[in-house]
Amino acid sequence: MNQEINVQLVLDTFKQAGKVFLQDYKKNTIPANKETFFQQLNEIDERCMLILENGLAPGFPDIPWNTVDEFDNDGQKHPLPLQAYWICDAMDGAIQYLQHIPGWTINLALVCNGELYFSVIYDPLADELFWAEKGKGAYMNGTPIKPLVKTDPDIMLAVFEYGHEEPANPVLRVQQGAAVTDLLNRFGVVRNYGPHGLQLAYVGAGRIDVFHQLGLDTFNWLAGILIAQEAGADILNANGDSWKWGDESLLVSAPGIANRLISDK
Repeated sequence: MNQEINVQLVLDTFKQAGKVFLQDYKKNTIPANKETFFQQLNEIDERCMLILENGLAPGFPDIPWNTVDEFDNDGQKHPLPLQAYWICDAMDGAIQYLQHIPGWTINLALVCNGELYFSVIYDPLADELFWAEKGKGAYMNGTPIKPLVKTDPDIMLAVFEYGHEEPANPVLRVQQGAAVTDLLNRFGVVRNYGPHGLQLAYVGAGRIDVFHQLGLDTFNWLAGILIAQEAGADILNANGDSWKWGDESLLVSAPGIANRLISDK
């Protein structure tokens, strides 16, 4: 990318968006039917996108936006044929936001020539802002982050994730269940903390040791993948190969743990 990233502009815009949603947190009526549920989800996406687009336009007037649809399987298999574009999961964990519980973030990734170049994840409740730029490391509130390397699986924290396929895939559900059982048999603590990207950033920050997911979920992963990668985490698929765009699984860990998980099977 020829243009220098105005990191501070991006971070300030994310702080602004987070402040807006934090002020309104727990003020909505928890939806009790699908119509209200999807209406509120759309309102969150539209409001968040408006803040981000208006905030970043002065610094990045020529970079287009791709707002994601997590049910668009074809769109998740390949990057767009553009020199640069923003890919935005406006609020990862929006359902938690609607339900008045923690676990929601604002995520954004910049893709340049088909590769992740820059990403941001902001957790307004914790006031923690994670970001990474390709080749320049990963940070949380301005402090460099890195994974924590442990040797005893009994004190390791593993998380599992899953996507929302449409139509539902019963075979994949069985595979996901078996994967969770495998994690339970291997690690002392197994959890799911909600937002995909934030959990990946937590691997980069040494808070989580292993992230595992089966099924195509590229859009939910992108922002967190770059942060974890730049922090020094291993970014693989469930077969133990280096993750690439379009892979239908993701295994991220502190250095060496993912490879041991694969080799021990």
